[in-house]
Amino acid sequence: MEIQTMNKLEKEALKKSGTDFTRLGFALFFMIGVLTFSFLSNGGISNNMFLAVAALIGAYMAMNIGANDVANNVGPAVGSKAMTLTTAIIIAAIFEAAGAIIAGGEVVKTIKKGIIDISAFGGNADPFIWAMMAALLAAALWLNFATMVRAPVSTTHSIVGGVMGAGIAAAGFSIVSWSTMGKIAASWVISPVLGGVIAAAFLFSIKKSIVFKDDKVKAAKRYVPIFVAIMSWAFVTYITLKGLKKIWPQVVELLNMIPFVAIEMTNKPSLSTALTLGFVIAVMVYFFVKAKVSSNTTKLENTKASVNTLFTIPLIFAAALLSFAHGANDVANAIGPLAAINDAVVNGGVSSKAAIPLWVMGVGALGIALGLALYGPTLIKTVGSEITELDQIRAFSIAMAASITVIIASQLGLPVSSTHIAIGGVFGVGFLREWLHLNDMGRTLEDDKQSIIDERENLHAFSAELKTLEAKNSKSQADYERVVELYKQIAYEEKQIKSAKKSIKHAKKVEFVKRDAIKKIVTAWVVTVPATATLAAILFYMIKGIMI
Repeated sequence: MEIQTMNKLEKEALKKSGTDFTRLGFALFFMIGVLTFSFLSNGGISNNMFLAVAALIGAYMAMNIGANDVANNVGPAVGSKAMTLTTAIIIAAIFEAAGAIIAGGEVVKTIKKGIIDISAFGGNADPFIWAMMAALLAAALWLNFATMVRAPVSTTHSIVGGVMGAGIAAAGFSIVSWSTMGKIAASWVISPVLGGVIAAAFLFSIKKSIVFKDDKVKAAKRYVPIFVAIMSWAFVTYITLKGLKKIWPQVVELLNMIPFVAIEMTNKPSLSTALTLGFVIAVMVYFFVKAKVSSNTTKLENTKASVNTLFTIPLIFAAALLSFAHGANDVANAIGPLAAINDAVVNGGVSSKAAIPLWVMGVGALGIALGLALYGPTLIKTVGSEITELDQIRAFSIAMAASITVIIASQLGLPVSSTHIAIGGVFGVGFLREWLHLNDMGRTLEDDKQSIIDERENLHAFSAELKTLEAKNSKSQADYERVVELYKQIAYEEKQIKSAKKSIKHAKKVEFVKRDAIKKIVTAWVVTVPATATLAAILFYMIKGIMI
């Protein structure tokens, strides 16, 4: 038996190591391919080898973004069983790449969030290139480490920390905009709290209006179209503001070709335009979903599990749209510094904005998709099932929080992280479950507490009677029988008290959110910026030492 067990373990270990080597092989092949392509396509440029190495690091960073950050978009949907892990990876990879290529923009800010003043480089391209390379590599290494320990962290904060650390190493502390860094630090609290509150609010609304009703099918027929329409409104607004802002003029031209539609031409969509567009689509979605739900209610059972199935398709759309918006926005985390290095190498100067060659955009898009496919499952499982148990309704509430929080925060000028919002949403639905459980247990706990009081009174009375009987010098047969009966009664009362106490203790100990996961994730969030800043500074000095 022991030999069979050892053989089985050996086979599993060989299978796992084989899978790991295969994934590593694909990753290395992609990075070497990017290195080779960059070197050959920029052969006529001085320092083209330096640019090729930067492209390799950009590819490495893009894969780490795919492995770590994308899990927040599809993790809840996978954890709720709305779609399989394979389906989630395919959908996310396609929409991440599409968002990066279609809406990633032709120009990005080379310094993410304006956290350092590039004038401090004095137009000297070399230290600027070294700083950007150090920042990119530091952020990629940190994301790689975070993925290994199953900690979903913000890729934006990773690159921000890297740029800050490398900038300080290159030009001193005065180069940093500390007010901007203060806002970013504030987002560590703002993002998860907003995400958690909004996710919990939506989950509670769905439970009150549908799940807690006696006739769940009738309630679902009335309220599911409303919730899905609200989701459509939020997501269209979110995608318009965050995913289409870089190609908005082309979108306006396309929309104005539709009869009776006239949208004013602007460089970026306004909130009112995005809300109007979202509302029009939400109305259409409402009537479509209402018709679908009405035709399917005869097939539904009057159970929560049956109602849950109505949120499956909306969740798949949510995962796809979140991935598209993420690809459009966060591709800059991988290719922003790379575009800056490319611009500095080609033009020999330092610029706050840089045009993005198609090959650079391709590195970001393909790298994110490949990183997700190879290493994304680790974090997808963590977000989807290892923090709290999710079903379709809970995952739907988290998706709603992800879109609405970004809209609110962007209009208020609050810095938020999509990673922190999503994880905050997971925490929010988990803590709401705990609160609802304790409320449900409230009546039982009161009964148990009253039972303990009553049993103690009985125990006290039986003990007093037993003490009196045992103190008698001469006992009758009836007295002896009563003593035996009292011992039995006392043992029974003690058992009842112990059982009631155990019930109360168990009720108070029920946790729907894993505390160890909270500690690990929050620690990783707080450490991200200083860790990447320190690593970037060290790497900058190493690169500088090599180049001088």
